[in-house]
Amino acid sequence: MKLTAENTGIVLDSTADFPQAPERFPNWRVVPLYVRFGAESYRDYVDIGPAEFYERLRGADELPTTSQPTPQDFLGAYEELGGYERLLVLTVSARLSGTFESAERAAAESGGRARVIDTATASAAITMLGLAIQRRLEAGTSDEEVDELVARFKRESGLVFTLDTLEYLAKGGRIGRAAGWAGQLLNIKPILTLAGGEVLPLKRVRGNRKAIEEFATTFREGTHDGEGLRVGIAHADAPERMAALEKLVHAVRPRAEIEVATTLGPVVGTHAGPGTVGLFWLQD
Repeated sequence: MKLTAENTGIVLDSTADFPQAPERFPNWRVVPLYVRFGAESYRDYVDIGPAEFYERLRGADELPTTSQPTPQDFLGAYEELGGYERLLVLTVSARLSGTFESAERAAAESGGRARVIDTATASAAITMLGLAIQRRLEAGTSDEEVDELVARFKRESGLVFTLDTLEYLAKGGRIGRAAGWAGQLLNIKPILTLAGGEVLPLKRVRGNRKAIEEFATTFREGTHDGEGLRVGIAHADAPERMAALEKLVHAVRPRAEIEVATTLGPVVGTHAGPGTVGLFWLQD
């Protein structure tokens, strides 16, 4: 079957940090995860947005918690896209969340229309994969071409991020192999990545300036300045750091296109914490 933007929909979960997706693409939908402050539950980007979330987080006595969408939440999105023969569902890493499992359970009830893909990543990287798939749908593509793209994305895309503290990752249980660094960060900035679907430590540096320099080195070593280099930037209540990364991208790879610049939403922000900034790239 030839897959096109007219017969194939794309479903993301809200950890892709792309809430405006349905406004940009009629064949896209976003399924929200949940964030809870005590007994109060909010849908990510629907009931609470980043600005309100970070303001509340800074004054919270206890850290919020998050939970995955239900299979029924995914079924609702699948039904909204009822005019599309096929659905490609891109979820946050299955090693970080049960979201993939909920999407799969819903897909089993959708009569074979929905195919769920564990992106093994999070935030802007999910959006960038979705945009790469959309470009192919608009030109006409196949399941085999999508498979090849996803496999190459997992092999070749790049991601580095840094946090002000590992406290949020540790308390949320998403710290992965960076656990040994928890509690050791007196002005030490951890440089981390996601690989194989989990958080991995790369390096420790002192201060924000050194962190940006390390981002530049990693970005330079992992890319070449040519057509098709696409970049994403995400920040958690740290717009000045996002601006520094935009400047870095233009300096290191002048021909790169910054196709995603976003704020980490409430669910991702719960685990990353304020001050987080990430750089993503894909040659496509």
